[in-house]
Amino acid sequence: MGFDLGSVVPTMNTLSTSDHTSVVSMNLFVALLCACIVIGHLLEENRWMNESITALAIGLCTGVIILLTTQGKSSHLLVFSEDLFFIYLLPPIIFNAGFQVKKKQFFRNFTTITLFGAVGTLISFIIISLGAINFFKKMNIGSLEIGDFLAIGAIFSATDSVCTLQVLNQDETPLLYSLVFGEGVVNDATSVVLFNAVQSFDLSNISTAIAFKLLGNFIYLFIMSTLLGFVAGLLSAYIIKKLCFGRHSTDREVAIMILMAYLSYMLAELFYLSAILTVFFCGIVMSHYTWHNVTESSRITTKHTFATLSFVAEIFIFLYVGMDALDIEKWRFVSDSPGTSIGVSSILLALVLVGRAAFVFPLSFLSNLTKKSSSEKIGLNQQVTIWWAGLMRGAVSMALAYNQFTRSGHTQLRGNAIMITSTITVVLFSTVVFGLLTKPIVRLMLPSSKHLTRMISSEPATPKSFTVPLLTGGQDSEANLGSNHNVPSPPSLRMLLSTPSHTVHHYWRKFDNAFMRPVFGGRGFVPYVPGSPTEQNNVNQWH
Repeated sequence: MGFDLGSVVPTMNTLSTSDHTSVVSMNLFVALLCACIVIGHLLEENRWMNESITALAIGLCTGVIILLTTQGKSSHLLVFSEDLFFIYLLPPIIFNAGFQVKKKQFFRNFTTITLFGAVGTLISFIIISLGAINFFKKMNIGSLEIGDFLAIGAIFSATDSVCTLQVLNQDETPLLYSLVFGEGVVNDATSVVLFNAVQSFDLSNISTAIAFKLLGNFIYLFIMSTLLGFVAGLLSAYIIKKLCFGRHSTDREVAIMILMAYLSYMLAELFYLSAILTVFFCGIVMSHYTWHNVTESSRITTKHTFATLSFVAEIFIFLYVGMDALDIEKWRFVSDSPGTSIGVSSILLALVLVGRAAFVFPLSFLSNLTKKSSSEKIGLNQQVTIWWAGLMRGAVSMALAYNQFTRSGHTQLRGNAIMITSTITVVLFSTVVFGLLTKPIVRLMLPSSKHLTRMISSEPATPKSFTVPLLTGGQDSEANLGSNHNVPSPPSLRMLLSTPSHTVHHYWRKFDNAFMRPVFGGRGFVPYVPGSPTEQNNVNQWH
């Protein structure tokens, strides 16, 4: 049996060259990420710019440089992969949002959030799909089928919660933040479910039965995905509470929290559920139970680890979108008819504007009918801000468009290329233009800070509410009421006590204190064990 060494050496050289090219690309990309962070820091006080726009701008400039360097052959360092986005980049963003969200404000507005996120997305989906069918069939953009038009509706119904999170601040605008962000999470989940349904159902003969199957599928996915997130979060809390990892190694505590959070996302993908909803509610449960069961050093570590992973993933996404916007392969197909591409992009942008207005204002009116207090109602200025803040489209739309209209990031069909370039155009325009104008509009449309303080009557106004955001959302008030009666009550607490106390939150807190916390831990309910995370100095430190 012979062995030809001469045939192996060229192969090794080829592999070495390929590996070196990948290393060079990764080095440049990491350097660009660092540049985004540095420039974003320098522009922190700018009223117009945010880190999303900064990353997009740097990505565009880098794309131009690569185009010139490669003589028009390529514009990006990495090939877009929807697996990279959905499996690695999106989970830390959504989990951290659930982990740090103000839970009381979120669940207080849960009905409105679900109304906007589910019903509103469905309305937007219908309007955009019908508009695409009506307009694009009259234009010469290639052969698109009914499934493609419905996919367009799902693609452009997905708002960009990543952009919105960077524009709004939950301390400055708590009501708007909870509504826009909560809607964004449910919206992303609904859009992905609709997109998958469009791909899986036979749409050649649309009937009432198929519509009911679609609705039933969504309800099933919503309930099961939420339950899976709760179970994963409670399991992590129970494991850490019982085993007391912190006695020997805080590294194990941090590792089990990170891995359990990621496991919840992957299990949802495994069982074809909505991983976005699962990891979001897993984050909420972990912040309520698991986070209080670990040592003080692990609390600080996990809080900053989750925030850092989310931050880097967001910058990564927008940096890549900026570079991929100049992909010469896709623009070559529309170079002979730029007017058509501009027309398609303009129509899609108009449909996004109309589709969002069609549900924000009517559903806000319906939501206000159920609110007894005027401070809980969504005013016209707030409705306009919600409408505007949700106009941005981002990475979810990009990923879904690549899934529908490309194969491994490439396409050779004119109609598909037009839809990809139009999606890129809408994402860039909405992120840059709407993103630039959102901060000024928020300052213009929102009331004064004093009124904003009154709007969060259910939020405790303790000093820790702003320095330690993970302890907000009712946790501080519960701890103060239960263990320290000498702390003066803040004005917001007096306002809360002036209203009937027998609310859903009241009964949930009684159930939580009686049954859940004794089993799964949490603030003030974990038994004291010497050397464990529940030593008295840790429990009382935050009071």
